[in-house]
Amino acid sequence: MRDVRVQELRRDRLLTLLAVAGSVVVLDLVTKAWAARSLVGRTVEVIPVLLSFGFTENYGAAFSFLQGAGTFLALAALFALGVIVVSLWSPRPLGEVVGLSLIAGGAAGNLIDRLARGDGLFDGPVIDWIMLPNFPVFNLADTSITFGVVVLLVVAWRSR
Repeated sequence: MRDVRVQELRRDRLLTLLAVAGSVVVLDLVTKAWAARSLVGRTVEVIPVLLSFGFTENYGAAFSFLQGAGTFLALAALFALGVIVVSLWSPRPLGEVVGLSLIAGGAAGNLIDRLARGDGLFDGPVIDWIMLPNFPVFNLADTSITFGVVVLLVVAWRSR
């Protein structure tokens, strides 16, 4: 009986991972395609002085660090995805599963850009398009990773 329950928990965690991460990837890819089609060469002010949309390509990591390190960043994303999948093999609170799934979805979204948009295997740029004042341009994948970390911090804080 216990083995059946463990398998159900693993299946539930996997389904949560696939649903959350998959949703993030789809939304990220759709919005990046929209940005590449609609925002190249222009900026759209959504909320004056607060929020704009514009197309940029980032060959580095967050905040444009590690420019030209696409292979390293892609391998780091693959490693992170592997660690997340393995970590979900053991029981985790739902909040932790959701936080890890948000991180996985964001990592996968940016990894897809690196794989699909370059000449080599991992050298493609990531499309960024959300602009805030005095802040680097980012995308929904970056937002998902950030929210995933926040969720994990809240879960850890609440468990103490």
